[in-house]
Amino acid sequence: MNPKYPIFIISKGRWQSNLTANALEEMGVPYALVVEPNEVELYAKNIASRHLIVTPSNLSELGMGSIPVRSLVWEMAKYLKVERYWLMDDNIRGFERLNRNKRSKVLTGSIFRASEDFVDRYVNVALAGFEYRNFAGGARRKKPPFRLNTRVYSCTLIKTDMPYRWRGRYNEDTDLSLRVLKDGWATVLFQCFLQNKVASMTMKGGNTDTIYNTGDNRKEFAESLVQQHPDIVKVVWRYNRWHHEVNYKPFLNNALIRNNNVSIGSNQVNEYGMKLVNATEVK
Repeated sequence: MNPKYPIFIISKGRWQSNLTANALEEMGVPYALVVEPNEVELYAKNIASRHLIVTPSNLSELGMGSIPVRSLVWEMAKYLKVERYWLMDDNIRGFERLNRNKRSKVLTGSIFRASEDFVDRYVNVALAGFEYRNFAGGARRKKPPFRLNTRVYSCTLIKTDMPYRWRGRYNEDTDLSLRVLKDGWATVLFQCFLQNKVASMTMKGGNTDTIYNTGDNRKEFAESLVQQHPDIVKVVWRYNRWHHEVNYKPFLNNALIRNNNVSIGSNQVNEYGMKLVNATEVK
């Protein structure tokens, strides 16, 4: 089962890896890879043309990182008149399902469809997405299937008609999450579904070669978010480097509001066709 909303991957300088695109190909999930004109021929060597969307110009030359292409994709979604759309980074190795504290590789698009159906039950979910696999916790740590009203990174289901757009150069995911939460919207971070994303600034291409290529600017990144949200963000020194620390407690009461036009159906568990199989059974 595949998603009902379109998936866009924004990519720059990573035509040799294509991690997210390859993961979706393996799962049989349709997607569009958004690239710049000066790199389209390089990407076309490994990605079928039907998957490629070319920006009208080399937007990275504006010096704003991924913000211009993110905004362009939002306008594409509006043009398509879709209620929501997925926006993904290009450095996700694959996706997993967390069940009974066991992480299992996912080879079907059903996790996207299940997430979409859950989110569509409510009228006030602005952003939803998958937790990083590295944050899933150890085998003894219990986790609920989702968390409400926190940040959503890298693999995001976005409500198209919201009155927001991407801004700044750094921490754009966190900034957008905080703006929607401050206005009373809800966010959903699924912990039953995980993304196996490469850590930021450890892989060539993308923002690593543009806005992150001027040395260790972690303090500058953190301070930029403080400037945007001084009421709930502070800069802290942790794990031998600077980080931003966000207080999400003010948003605990952003409750989900049911969509009365959506019928949930029976009380039976819907696995969306997913089943657990041994790796040797997968061909």
